[in-house]
Amino acid sequence: MKYPLSEKYMTASLLSKMMGPNPLKLEEELLTGHHIPPNATVCDLGSGQGLTSVFLVKEYGFRVYAADLWSDPTDNRRFFSEMGLTAEEIIPVKADAEALPFKKDFFDAVVSTDSYNYFGRDPHYLDNKLLPFVKEGGYIYIAIPGMKKDCHDHLPQELLLSWTPEQLDYLHDTTYWSSIVRQCQKGEVLDISEMVSNEEVWADWLKQDNPYAIGDRKAMAAGGGQYLNFIRIVIRKKAAPSPLTEKEKEVTS
Repeated sequence: MKYPLSEKYMTASLLSKMMGPNPLKLEEELLTGHHIPPNATVCDLGSGQGLTSVFLVKEYGFRVYAADLWSDPTDNRRFFSEMGLTAEEIIPVKADAEALPFKKDFFDAVVSTDSYNYFGRDPHYLDNKLLPFVKEGGYIYIAIPGMKKDCHDHLPQELLLSWTPEQLDYLHDTTYWSSIVRQCQKGEVLDISEMVSNEEVWADWLKQDNPYAIGDRKAMAAGGGQYLNFIRIVIRKKAAPSPLTEKEKEVTS
């Protein structure tokens, strides 16, 4: 796959803000042919140091709330300003994905790149903790690291060179994720599929000079990438059922 939008951001200073395999390329693939309306209000859930949030504003024209639990909103605000974005275009928020501090039905869409697997494995998470903040007919776009096939009973030694079994338990295959998200009652699953982005996004990450990327090199150099993939999930929030009229109530009573 070619990444014409992401290629604009392939500078050392910007790539140093990555916290895993290149999230811009993942997001570009994730949003290929997307249905989010122009000028939409979007939550970048698990936004990290704000790189994907900037991308959503500059390349897609969304108004973005950069929501992350572990990043400093002051630092992100400074970065956004350096990137020429205003406080009206992009808003950094310190937020726990389990207890989002927004009004109900606030967002046209939620985009989550390389983070949803940390908080979304509860089958009730979508209905109880995320979809309430999305407008009817709104969308959730998710790109998560996964496995080509779950192998937790016999973890390959290549993967164990860099990660513990506890860390690898956050990675699962499309069958697993399908079983999780299809339990959702308030949303319709439009897509769950393996992404083509894998080797290239990993290559960008492994070039980085930070302890996490350096630690990941052992597994990937040994061939661990053959077991891994990224997974795309697209969900649309259903319309709430219309309340019964008095006549309908009489019929059903």
